[in-house]
Amino acid sequence: MSDDFEEFHKSLLDLVESFEKKNVLVKMHSDPDSNIIRIYGERSGGLALAKTGLEEVEELALTTAEHHPYWGLLYNGSQIIKIVLEKWNDTLTEDEKNQIKWYAEEIKNSSGNVSSHRHDE
Repeated sequence: MSDDFEEFHKSLLDLVESFEKKNVLVKMHSDPDSNIIRIYGERSGGLALAKTGLEEVEELALTTAEHHPYWGLLYNGSQIIKIVLEKWNDTLTEDEKNQIKWYAEEIKNSSGNVSSHRHDE
C-alpha cells in the first residue's frame, strides 16, 4: 500500500470510529492490496450492495475489448445477474426468462473461446 493511501486509510478509520462514538454506524470494507475502500451506511442491505458491485463488473465488461476471450463470459454473466437482482423481490416475466436463456446460450458459446493462458487486458 502506498504511503499516501495508507495515511488516507488510517484517517478514514479514525473518522469512522469518531462517527461510531456518536452512534452513527457505518460499514467499511477495505482491501489494502488493491487500494480499495468501500463505505456503506448501516442500513445498506445485501441486495443494494450486490447491485453496486455488479455496476463495477458491468463497467469492466463494457471496457474490455470484445476480442478478449473472457469478455463474453463476463458480459453475458453480468446481464443474467442484472436481471435477477432487478427482479429479486418480484417474479421474472417470460420475456426475462427468455433473455436469461439467451445469455446462458451466449455463455456456452463463449466458453469455447476461453483458454488457459493469462490475459492482461
